[in-house]
Amino acid sequence: MLSVNQIETKINKANLSFIEWKKNPFTQRQKLFSKLASLMESKTEKLASIITTEMNKPISQSIAEIEKCILMIKYYAEGEDVLKVEKVSTSFGVSEIHHSPMGIILGVMPWNYPFWQALRFAVPTILAGNTVVLKHASICFGTGNAIEKLFEESGFPKGVFQNLEVGHAAVEGILENPLVKGVSLTGSEPAGASVASIAGKNIKKSVLELGGSDAFIVLEDADFDKAAHVGALARLQNCGQTCIAAKRFIIHHKAESSFLPKFIEEYKQYTSGNAMHKDTKLSGMARKDLADDLVKQYQLALDYGAEVLLPLERIDDIRFVPGLIKVSIGNPILDEELFGPLGMVMIGKNDKECLSLANATRYGLGNSVWTRDREKAFYFAENLESGAVAINEMTKSMPELPFGGAKHSGYGTELSMFAVKEFTIPKSIVGTL
Repeated sequence: MLSVNQIETKINKANLSFIEWKKNPFTQRQKLFSKLASLMESKTEKLASIITTEMNKPISQSIAEIEKCILMIKYYAEGEDVLKVEKVSTSFGVSEIHHSPMGIILGVMPWNYPFWQALRFAVPTILAGNTVVLKHASICFGTGNAIEKLFEESGFPKGVFQNLEVGHAAVEGILENPLVKGVSLTGSEPAGASVASIAGKNIKKSVLELGGSDAFIVLEDADFDKAAHVGALARLQNCGQTCIAAKRFIIHHKAESSFLPKFIEEYKQYTSGNAMHKDTKLSGMARKDLADDLVKQYQLALDYGAEVLLPLERIDDIRFVPGLIKVSIGNPILDEELFGPLGMVMIGKNDKECLSLANATRYGLGNSVWTRDREKAFYFAENLESGAVAINEMTKSMPELPFGGAKHSGYGTELSMFAVKEFTIPKSIVGTL
């Protein structure tokens, strides 16, 4: 772990780098990101193996994570300059909006998508002219160091991206450093609340991408075969350790008898295997303590009357046979995020109740609705309280579209060109010359 003096040295280095980096034209920064994408392409399997080694993700999914990072980096490397000066018509002779980078931005990132989450934050932030210091999850220091090395090997000036090997206790001191101008956190609700309070106390910008308990709504006219296949993947990909994963399967009562048996059969196809084998779809959770927490949540749900559709069976410290339970309003498990291979089923008597059940959570990240009726689909899309809605698809993030949550799932925007402006200051310049 870095000492206080070592942290300060790195922050000073990031600030010196910022003074020069912000002067580079947008297109010059983009050229370096093109080199970063190419470098990552040449090292895809090597980088993927770091993910699998650190947090047990199946290697095929780790490769997919690196490939998604490359697509995202190329998107920004080839995108339009959204920071160019904007001229505005006013009564003044000169009326312009300039977008100025803030400075050093701290990223506090989780272990579940260690490359994707860190780069999803860092790439648009650095493209905007800022520099970044990363506090990664304690089990992902190897990932953080690998990303720093990738930036340097791609030709970025030293100090533009730095990985800080520090624990959670160091975050407050880093955020209180006057050279650090903002923070982006992806993680749990308690972690987000803590970091946001520190940022707020110090009058600094924060972006939070927090937990989810997203709904996968299956209506009576859905394609049940596709919904069942995609639904199992949406719950169990990455061993269920995904903030935007489907967690509550809300089924119209007229769809229950047709959909639920198909869904259960698809769910059963996920059996725990060796994470390094490319045909493995489900491996272990990232840590034993996380698996312990999931068992406690499962028992809590059962204590309050949940019906077991498929039992959650523990194989060893981190591996499970995936579980599926039917729950009703009032079960306290509905107030928690399930981060592991356990799904919940709820039944709605009509469309209105399905919508009400979906919104009956403090979270609001990304819901999914399944129907062949366009009018009905957009009724749900417009009334679901979340940052994203997928129609007849699995909810997922895409480089081209803004990503962020509603309610207790956080605030601020990641991805798309909107993200480039998150850590900039729109400066109005007016006058007569």
